[in-house]
Amino acid sequence: MLDKSPDQVLDDNLVHIKNEFQNHVPSIILCSEPFHKMEFLDRLINSLEMPIIFVDMDLLYTGYVESKMIPKKENIILFHPDKTDWKEKLSEIISKISKENFLVIIDSFNGVYNMFDDLESARFINSCIMLLSSISRQVNSSVVVTAMARKKENGEWVISPGGKHVIKSGKTGVYFLKKSKDDIVINILDENNIFSKSFKIKKERNNF
Repeated sequence: MLDKSPDQVLDDNLVHIKNEFQNHVPSIILCSEPFHKMEFLDRLINSLEMPIIFVDMDLLYTGYVESKMIPKKENIILFHPDKTDWKEKLSEIISKISKENFLVIIDSFNGVYNMFDDLESARFINSCIMLLSSISRQVNSSVVVTAMARKKENGEWVISPGGKHVIKSGKTGVYFLKKSKDDIVINILDENNIFSKSFKIKKERNNF
């Protein structure tokens, strides 16, 4: 089945998108191009004054910050967990969001799955993210998880490379991010993996 043309909303200030992320925890952002993903995350971060926890699994954001291509805002706490300290870092994040409202960004599923590459570990990671999301819903925080993904012929979205399925629950929001000319476009995927609504963000600057 072909995706229908979704209704599109201009959202340069990300008001509608932030409402989506607040109402759907976790929010899974799928993308096929890492630089488009980073451009969107930079726009999202710059639109917020609330504290942000950035779990940088693929080190792309950290690389941009260290090269000074994008400035690091004072409201961001960066985490770089590895296989040995994942549980410790997760506990620290849970402790922080239990005391204050945060946006938690996990960038990305691909980096997490590369660190935990067997089936049992993948289930463990899914459980951790669902636990983090459950706590976030209780304290009015948001969780955004990015993933490099592709769409299979049967319409399913899978993590690419690797082919692991994107986790979903009744409270999960799933979105596909792409570039259209100079704009960022975020499509909402409904329960049938069809684009149901679209948000357009006009390009702001040329770091990416």
